[in-house]
Amino acid sequence: MNPNEDIKDKSSAFERMSTAIINFSATSAMFGIAMALIIIWMVTGPIFAYSNTWLLIVNTGTSIITFLMVFLIQRSQNKESIAVQLKLNELIAANNSASNRLLNIQDLSENELKTLYEHYRKLVELTQQAPSNTQSHSVEEAITLNEELDAAQKVEDDELAAVKKAEKDKATEE
Repeated sequence: MNPNEDIKDKSSAFERMSTAIINFSATSAMFGIAMALIIIWMVTGPIFAYSNTWLLIVNTGTSIITFLMVFLIQRSQNKESIAVQLKLNELIAANNSASNRLLNIQDLSENELKTLYEHYRKLVELTQQAPSNTQSHSVEEAITLNEELDAAQKVEDDELAAVKKAEKDKATEE
């Protein structure tokens, strides 16, 4: 018997159990059960004269359930996050014009993410300045396009200034 198979079997049994608990805990039936338990606990308060034991039962029960659920919920969120990340990676990889450098974005440090955010914020600004903001660009393409537009605008401004100067010179000669 392979020891990895034993681990795999235990892991998949745990995974099945945790998935079942998470799925059931998010149902209306579970909410109803929790409400019923609280109502039963409240109704029994006068029977037990609101004793410390009576209070301790609900405090201990809710603490244990909360403690265990935190780990199950975190596990579920991690699994969901990985699944979403893989789906996004597949979309990026399948799109020829997408930047593949985003495939491992989840592994970047917070400073690297901030730098990348500023990079894409700049892309938004450049795209908004472009004649057509519906066309997709890489940041590099947007910078090049913006530089070309700036150069064309400068030439146009220089030509306009030259025409005005020529008109002014002509008016001065007359």
